[in-house]
Amino acid sequence: MSEWNLCLAAPPMEHGPVRLEPLAAEHAADLAEAVVPGELWRTWYASVPAPEAVGEEIERRLQKQAEGDIAAWAVVERRTGSAVGMTTYLNFDLAHRRLEIGSTWLGQKVQGTGINPAMKLLLLQRAFEELGCIAVEFRTHWHNHQSRAAIARLGAKQDGVLRNHRILPDGTLRDTVVFSILDSEWPAVKAGLHHRLTRR
Repeated sequence: MSEWNLCLAAPPMEHGPVRLEPLAAEHAADLAEAVVPGELWRTWYASVPAPEAVGEEIERRLQKQAEGDIAAWAVVERRTGSAVGMTTYLNFDLAHRRLEIGSTWLGQKVQGTGINPAMKLLLLQRAFEELGCIAVEFRTHWHNHQSRAAIARLGAKQDGVLRNHRILPDGTLRDTVVFSILDSEWPAVKAGLHHRLTRR
């Protein structure tokens, strides 16, 4: 398999409370249910589909994967077997061995349960140890303080802020906060994630 095709693959992976499965239409019902608590789609600074738009969002991500833009997973809670969120690899830069982990959301019921650090452990481990990345990025809205704190807890460092980076569907301007983890930092980040998960 070529390096490009390897990046675009979304193999199943599991660790602790989470299993990542290649995103598919059959995840739609679970994901539509997962966004209801807290009405996550109403969070103005986050891109989470409304329940009736989940199927369309799955189709959109699968089309982008077919076009070579992303690798898409459903986040599955192993205890229940239900899909509780989505995540992707995107912004591949093979020449410079970088990618971004993003377009991620998790249902409110599983936030703070260990799903997120376990999921990030799997994605980072694949990026650094299988794909040979030298840096992995995370990006989030300036006003998404919960996401910024979660990224920092992973051990990522803030690189900077892209001002007026994007015009959102509601017309507001997004300042994007950019974080990254380097390959030299990965051993310490990995140890930290394992420590967090073993304490649960």
